[in-house]
Amino acid sequence: LRFMCRLVKGAYWDAEIKRAQELGLPAYPVFTHKHHTDVSYLACAKALLAAPDAIFPQFATHNAGTIAAILQMGGQDPHAPPLRGSLSPGGADLAWGGPALRSDGSHAPPTPRFELQRLHGMGEGIYREVLKNPNVSCRVYAPVGAHRDLLAYLVRRLLENGANSSFVHQLADESVGMEELLVSPLRLETKTAFPLPLELYGAGRANSLGRDLAVVAQRDDLLAAHAVCVVPAVPEALSDDAAAAARRAIKAFDAWNHTPVVQRAAALRFAGDALEAQLPRFCALLVKEAHKTWSDAVSEVREAVDFLRFYANEAERIQSPQTLPGPTGESNTLRLEGRGAWVCISPWNFPLAIFVGQVAAALATGNTVLAKPAEQTPAVALEAVKLLHAAGIPADALQLLHGPGETVGAALVAQPGVAGVVFTGSTQVAKIIQRALAAKDGPIVPLIAETGGINAMLVDSTALPEQVADAVVQSAFRSAGQRCSALRLLCVHEGIADHVIEMIQGAAQELVVGDTADLATDVGPLIDADAFEGIQREVQRLHAQAKALLPAAATAAALPNLMPPQMFEIGAIADAKQEIFGPVLQVVRWNGDPMAVLQQINALGYGLTLGIQTRIDNRAQALARAARVGNVYVNRNMIGAVVGVQPFGGEGLSGTGPKAGGPNYLLRFCAEQTLTINTTAAGGNVALFTA
Repeated sequence: LRFMCRLVKGAYWDAEIKRAQELGLPAYPVFTHKHHTDVSYLACAKALLAAPDAIFPQFATHNAGTIAAILQMGGQDPHAPPLRGSLSPGGADLAWGGPALRSDGSHAPPTPRFELQRLHGMGEGIYREVLKNPNVSCRVYAPVGAHRDLLAYLVRRLLENGANSSFVHQLADESVGMEELLVSPLRLETKTAFPLPLELYGAGRANSLGRDLAVVAQRDDLLAAHAVCVVPAVPEALSDDAAAAARRAIKAFDAWNHTPVVQRAAALRFAGDALEAQLPRFCALLVKEAHKTWSDAVSEVREAVDFLRFYANEAERIQSPQTLPGPTGESNTLRLEGRGAWVCISPWNFPLAIFVGQVAAALATGNTVLAKPAEQTPAVALEAVKLLHAAGIPADALQLLHGPGETVGAALVAQPGVAGVVFTGSTQVAKIIQRALAAKDGPIVPLIAETGGINAMLVDSTALPEQVADAVVQSAFRSAGQRCSALRLLCVHEGIADHVIEMIQGAAQELVVGDTADLATDVGPLIDADAFEGIQREVQRLHAQAKALLPAAATAAALPNLMPPQMFEIGAIADAKQEIFGPVLQVVRWNGDPMAVLQQINALGYGLTLGIQTRIDNRAQALARAARVGNVYVNRNMIGAVVGVQPFGGEGLSGTGPKAGGPNYLLRFCAEQTLTINTTAAGGNVALFTA
């Protein structure tokens, strides 16, 4: 009895590369040069061939060099006649086991020691030559299934074999000579074929260091930090404290604004490095106070680090004086300065990343900050402020005031000297702040608001059901649906709706709902009892008005505020009247023109994120152009915007813009000044005489 072991080369290699970049790993888990993969393949082949009593190797390859090497290692020379009797006393040749006796005493055909494999329709010319040797065994394999299941697989295989580095591609390329085609893979490279994950953004900004939680060694310090983590108590500020804090911030503004931008940026970079070094401690705090899963906690710390580094770079870029063109005899310069004291009001769903992002943007541009974190998660904010102070931010330039939004937040917004407000939260509260600012005497105060949305995903009949199901489950249920960008409304074409819904049902029921301290947990509890009760009321309403698509799931009674994923089919897009900020997905079937469906989504008035699932590129582009949303995601999930890569923010009921983590965000925190100097006043324009 031998185990069949199939050896393939480079399968889903690009997915491993992308995953390492997204996770911010120190290095790639796969080779980045193809010839290194070729060498590794041969080393594995040698190991398999060395265990003929236990392993039946199956070598899937279309590479002539690899085939020749395997035949040589296995005792086969494709240009020599069969060699007999070298391995077993039964007269077997090198590639075949000894003859077996049938029950009638006759000899059965010998069993091959290994086999080669090729995909049907590929490598036919190579194998036509190889199989002239009768000792070589080859299996031709072909995928079997319906068109919708196989098309993506076949396209992928064509892309792999059509890549410039592919042997099949090079063999068909007449410009590739024989020496180049058969060059030995046994050669070293001094560096990777492309930048390491931490060098993804170039020399100007390091990618934040992450973790692969599937590796035990990369999670031990996280669990150790959690074991000793104590959530500190944060004293509440009073409404009267707002006025005194505002006076200190206004007084500190001139000194901080006149601090050179390179010095302010250096302090933020120092804070980013310190936060990255303290990732386990902050992750543990996020898990305990904000009920984050471990993967979400790691991602959030990394996002905060990215904000600090990105805004440091951006401040240096935009606050460098810009010389403008103009007539001879004068100089024109545009320069940007801070506005004054800003109120930063952040939410509980990203208590570190959004808190740090708001604060860092204001500080980088020379403003002072009055930071009001969500009352549910003040400890994370407190530790972040301590870290920023230790990095060199003056105490009066960054002050933390913890307390209810209705009292402390309102008092801060009402202060007469406040120069701006940045807010992330509900649309209703954003409008309250907008009205309060408009009612104040004095200068017009800018408001940057990022609010929620009834985020939709539009799925047409060409979409891949497996891809849709994965994107939906991640977008709707990760973080217990407590993301501004989370999927709320799935619009799926009726032609594939039953199949897609069935796949989502199966995937959703596999999610582990429980304590986020457990690494196995996928969906943790809602932030507090108020949130749970509010969403529970919406779920009860949907049970009465819509069709439930997921069964009621039992949850651990000892852990409060747990809500398993919920999914309901509703009659029309217009029936989704408000955002449900939890793991609740509403589903609508559609047919006809997808552009008409998009117009119904636009009519909801929200404009934060939109998912599009289609295999028609022109359709995806047309829908994206017509969508009134800030972020469009095609053929992927709708969450996890990356700083500097996917600037995040919406329009309409979903916010004011500009986008956080983008090149235009810091401009809103700045006041602009144009300086024009008449250089001829000093006696003339010397440059004209020397031209």
